[in-house]
Amino acid sequence: MNIQTLHHATADLGRIVIDVDGMTCASCVGRVERALQAVPGVKTAAVNLATERAEIIGSGLDRSALVKAIEDAGYDVPTRPIDIVIEGMTCASCVARVERALKTVPGVTVANVNLATERATVTGTADLAALIGAIADAGYEARAAAETAIMSEESAAKKTAEEAALRRDVLFAAALTLPVFVLEMGSHLFLWVHMAVMNSIGMQNSWYIQFALTTVVLLGPGLRFYRKGFPALARLAPDMNSLVAVGTLAAFGYSLVATFAPGVLPLGTQNVYFEAAAVIVTLILLGRLLEARAKGRTSEAIKRLVGLQAKTARVLRNGGLVEVPVAEVRPGDIVEVRPGERVPVDGEVTTGASWIDESMISGEPLPVEKAPGSTVTGGTVNQTGAFNFRATAVGEATMLAQIIRMVEAAQGGKLPIQALVDRVTMWFVPVVMAIAVLTFAVWLILGPDPALTFGLVNAVAVLIIACPCAMGLATPTSIMVGTGRGAEMGVLFRKGEALQALQTVKVVAFDKTGTLTEGKPRLTDMALAPGFARAAVLAVVAAVEAKSEHPIARAIVAAAEAEGLILPEVTTFDSVTGFGVTAAAGGQRVDVGADRYMVKLGLDVSRFGDTATRLGDEGKSPLYAAIDGKLAAIIAVADPIKETTPQAIQALHLLGLKVALITGDNSRTANAIARQLGIDEVVAEVLPDGKVAAVKRLKALGALAYVGDGINDAPALAEADVGLAVGTGTDIAIEAADVVLMSGRLTAVSDAIALSKATMRNIRQNLFWAFIYNALLIPVAAGALWPAFGILLSPIFAAAAMALSSVFVLGNALRLRRFAPSIAA
Repeated sequence: MNIQTLHHATADLGRIVIDVDGMTCASCVGRVERALQAVPGVKTAAVNLATERAEIIGSGLDRSALVKAIEDAGYDVPTRPIDIVIEGMTCASCVARVERALKTVPGVTVANVNLATERATVTGTADLAALIGAIADAGYEARAAAETAIMSEESAAKKTAEEAALRRDVLFAAALTLPVFVLEMGSHLFLWVHMAVMNSIGMQNSWYIQFALTTVVLLGPGLRFYRKGFPALARLAPDMNSLVAVGTLAAFGYSLVATFAPGVLPLGTQNVYFEAAAVIVTLILLGRLLEARAKGRTSEAIKRLVGLQAKTARVLRNGGLVEVPVAEVRPGDIVEVRPGERVPVDGEVTTGASWIDESMISGEPLPVEKAPGSTVTGGTVNQTGAFNFRATAVGEATMLAQIIRMVEAAQGGKLPIQALVDRVTMWFVPVVMAIAVLTFAVWLILGPDPALTFGLVNAVAVLIIACPCAMGLATPTSIMVGTGRGAEMGVLFRKGEALQALQTVKVVAFDKTGTLTEGKPRLTDMALAPGFARAAVLAVVAAVEAKSEHPIARAIVAAAEAEGLILPEVTTFDSVTGFGVTAAAGGQRVDVGADRYMVKLGLDVSRFGDTATRLGDEGKSPLYAAIDGKLAAIIAVADPIKETTPQAIQALHLLGLKVALITGDNSRTANAIARQLGIDEVVAEVLPDGKVAAVKRLKALGALAYVGDGINDAPALAEADVGLAVGTGTDIAIEAADVVLMSGRLTAVSDAIALSKATMRNIRQNLFWAFIYNALLIPVAAGALWPAFGILLSPIFAAAAMALSSVFVLGNALRLRRFAPSIAA
């Protein structure tokens, strides 16, 4: 075979890459390869165990057949979300059409299309090329979305260019439409305009001028409606463009006949409606321009997050500092940050110290002190000091990139309430066209003279006023603005559905350690017996406890170190199981343990009775210390309650919610904290699986939100109706949650619930307007008010009302940008 023949042979072959889960050894690789090679059309199949991928080359490859072969061999093909940018969607019926097209592609399990973000999120095993092809067949353009918004500068530039082009088209169309409107409508409204036209150019010449100007408007700025509307009509899948195309062409065509062949029309019906066609196109273009501007503002939260990303970084390379694009920073690089600069990537401080404004991730305005060993986050702003840090996470792995992905995922989500809109819009445009035809027929048969004119005008009005743009934008725009505002407040909705679910919550259950409390036990109380000094007692007790890894022991050691005490040498150490410890420190015998240990040693603890009772009521477990056989002190170590916890509990109560505590701690400690904070329900001494059972039991009181931060909270977070993870907690807890509270500030729980209520209220307002608008105005446009009041709706006013409906919905959604957390929200 010569080289040219070989080239043609390989050019005809296709390549498909598929992820494979479940392979553990070389025999698995062989089994998958054999299964794939048995599929018709496969020429070669190479499976890589390390990357867990299969690369298949062949002709006429069917991805679904390849996936089935892998699954039949006993392995899994993981479903993965694919984001696709879609161009050309204009209304809710477009959304329904694209979703139907995507769901017909083999391997698609879920397909969600969002009009506001102009994106589709598809989950399944389908190939990207097949998905884009299905969208193209439905009449729209599509391309793979960038992995995150950080990479979407080109997309933003394209949007800006599109908006500028739309602005030019609106101005051009308006300049040509104005004379048409003045010539025709001015003659109808003002006698002096009519006389001026008749005495100067004459009515027929006026119609010729209107024809010329309207033709330029329709074939220039208005051509987009015909390019998309008629192909959609030919596919029996009409959309908003189809309504505009048919309506304006009907008005223009009738006017064309009246102008150049008036004899064809019945006597008295020779009227022109050039102004209707031109004004409709201009007004709808104006509506789209206002819509484009408003939609751009709905995604400003994402733009602001993207703007936090530093563009360059100073990195230590070959013994010197080099300024490189942030994309070239690698894990392990030493990065220098000077006063006033943004931290380029995530890392750990190695030298220097400073204060950093972390409000972009925590919502907290106060800067945070950083010293060697402290973690820093890319996008945060350095204040006065300079420091170096070692990069630990770069690119897509940084916290900022993950936050952007979470916000994008939430903004692209589809709430359950959207299902109603989808069902309506699937049939909406065809029904509207049927109503327009019926309107024309009824007026033609039963209407007064000139019946043909009345029928045409009212049918066009029905087509124009019924655009379902407002329906399609009602839900996604509110979600975009609401989740974006949440991100600015340090509340990240990982799933858009949580927005709807949070508003119904009746019970909020909290984990204790690390959630209600700081998660870092510290020495809180130390009462001394007569004859003993604090520094001396604390030094020997800390020296003994330094031999233990227990959190209480570490807290005592930390307190001694914080006071600058020198710990004496410990020569002997022994643990007395169930009681405490005994040791020799600095030449003294030291015993530390519970009250029962002191009693065992023959010591009377009653002198500390009042103190022990108080500590118990505060949820603290007292320890006793004896030195050389004498009772020396009572000590309490506790996990302090977070500063924001009491305020958070109060805020939830003011919202009318019940508050519960679910903890593995003993009942006495848990109940003491509950009394202190005013918590309604307490479930104590539970293991992780017990937390799940407790969540199930508390659900009987109503929809439940669970707030936690640890690995042991993950099952409960998943079981709850809505799981809220404290962002300072573990990655596992965050992955299991629906909402992430980035700052660890517990008042963010009530903020999230209030934001959910405000967003859902906004969505209901939008949907009410969108549905009521169409329910009321379609009959008006059809002429329902004519028999009783003699009122008809001009197609021009129909176009204005249609444009305003979308702008109203967008404007209402944008009010959420001003959302401020308050108990009344």
